[in-house]
Amino acid sequence: MPDLGGVGKLLIGFGVVMLILGGIFLLLGNLSGKVPWIGRLPGDIYIERGSWRFYFPLATSILVSIVLTLIFSLFTRR
Repeated sequence: MPDLGGVGKLLIGFGVVMLILGGIFLLLGNLSGKVPWIGRLPGDIYIERGSWRFYFPLATSILVSIVLTLIFSLFTRR
């Protein structure tokens, strides 16, 4: 029987990451009405046709990616 200890640690780590991300999403959901620029940058794509809507926060995604890259590069610098 193979050793499943590594898989267990991986699943626990994944669960912790999911809890942290869930908390961040809840926090951002509460801030979305208070911070008017979140999700409403000029490069965000919003299309509405009758009762059909499509929204893709392109500029917001790029901005979040840049900020997270800078934060992670500061913490992982050796």
